[in-house]
Amino acid sequence: MARVLKICHDKVLPQDIFRPHNTIGGRRGSPARAVFEFRKMWINGSNLRVRFIGGSAAQRALAREQARWWAEHANLTFEFGTAPDAEIRVAFDSSDGAWSYIGTDCRGIPQNQPTMNLGFQDGGTSAHEFGHAIALGHEHQNPAGGIQWNEAAVIRDLSGPPNNWTEAQIRHNVLEKYSADQIRGTSFDSDSIMLYFFPARWTLNGQSTKANEVLSTLDKAFIAGAEAYPRTSVQAVELRVNAPAATAAQIGAPGEEDVFLFKAATRGRHVVETSGQTDVVMKLFGPNSQTSLIAEDDDGGAGLNSRIVADLLPGEYFVQIRHYNRARGTGSYGVRVRRGEAIGREAGAS
Repeated sequence: MARVLKICHDKVLPQDIFRPHNTIGGRRGSPARAVFEFRKMWINGSNLRVRFIGGSAAQRALAREQARWWAEHANLTFEFGTAPDAEIRVAFDSSDGAWSYIGTDCRGIPQNQPTMNLGFQDGGTSAHEFGHAIALGHEHQNPAGGIQWNEAAVIRDLSGPPNNWTEAQIRHNVLEKYSADQIRGTSFDSDSIMLYFFPARWTLNGQSTKANEVLSTLDKAFIAGAEAYPRTSVQAVELRVNAPAATAAQIGAPGEEDVFLFKAATRGRHVVETSGQTDVVMKLFGPNSQTSLIAEDDDGGAGLNSRIVADLLPGEYFVQIRHYNRARGTGSYGVRVRRGEAIGREAGAS
């Protein structure tokens, strides 16, 4: 009797549906240690609140246990409670399969809706979905694995129960998400918790995979490494709004992540921008939260610099800056925050 295949699928934000798939690693050929959605990472050291929507005591206990597998290695904390605005909200709808939004995409979902569903919890499924929630992708979509898909067989099997996917969903979640010219990955990790069981009939060369029910050695090493969530102490440097000059900073080591803090005293438009020759990526979180993502930018400023313009409420805001090339990038840069009236004065002066 054929094995019933239960496969997780990624949830995609509406604005990402027609957007080309993100690359992993550096766009200029830098390597990646795993299939990781680096643009959707939480700030290193974040406390992620988790709220359950339904579920039995046993289902909730299993989800808590397997989420902590990641917390034992990553510099992240999962806090389980009833906060209505929890970053991760887990449902247990048996008719909706297993899925999760990726990383900070969770913050874009209405608070009365789940960001993850554990419709089945076979083996390490809960850990797999929490891996997505902290920005990990599917290992089987790592082109370094060299999987030669038998597309007709994959589409036939996943079109039926228990998945009942459309061909577009199948291509997004299994066949075409990452192509060799989009990412630079290391060797395929056949033991990763982010890899599902696939039968030999799904491949042209008869290659199959096994069901992985625990974190692999590489899973543990990667999630704790410099490219993900290393256990380093990141102290937020305070920025003064409308300071006459940019604050000098430096990415001194590959994978380093700088965090800055500024206070918006009144409601209004603010501009946060970097300067210099270093290619950096910036995210803005707040108010009064290191996990509520407001905006992110790569090359919106001059040259390779980042620039975010946002209308902010009074409160504290956090700015996360890292090099685009997490594996090898270093360099100096400046960062500054300006409020509306200062922006207007500079525009008038120019």
